[in-house]
Amino acid sequence: MKKIIVALLVMVVSVSTTMAQEWQTDINVAKEIASKESKPIILVFQGSDWCAPCIKLDREIWSTDTFKEYAKENYVMLKADFPRKKKNILSEKQTKSNALLAEKYNKQGFFPFVVVLDSNGKVLGESSYKKTTPENYIKELNAFTK
Repeated sequence: MKKIIVALLVMVVSVSTTMAQEWQTDINVAKEIASKESKPIILVFQGSDWCAPCIKLDREIWSTDTFKEYAKENYVMLKADFPRKKKNILSEKQTKSNALLAEKYNKQGFFPFVVVLDSNGKVLGESSYKKTTPENYIKELNAFTK
């Protein structure tokens, strides 16, 4: 019985990691990957547990198979989350890191706010939530990198 449970857990973890969006949370790691792989960085400012448009953007764009498959090959995804509920609180280090990103790239404090960066951290373009398809959102993000 234990072997069956362990086997099921391994399968669930394997499936969830292959389907999961690969989000970075450290700008320096994101820059390093972007530089190594010649990819732009998609920096997403979100309030994952309180911002309705952020939740919609996640559901309608970031979490779709279409976007995840494209992003895996073409972008370095960087998340700066600002949750409010105690159960979702981030570490003090991550909170400070996200605040520094906001100081530099999101001075107005918009949520959601999407910033396309080159591998050096230079801003190439900005976007937000839009009621659109993943394919059209990808086209918009790609327009900033041309």
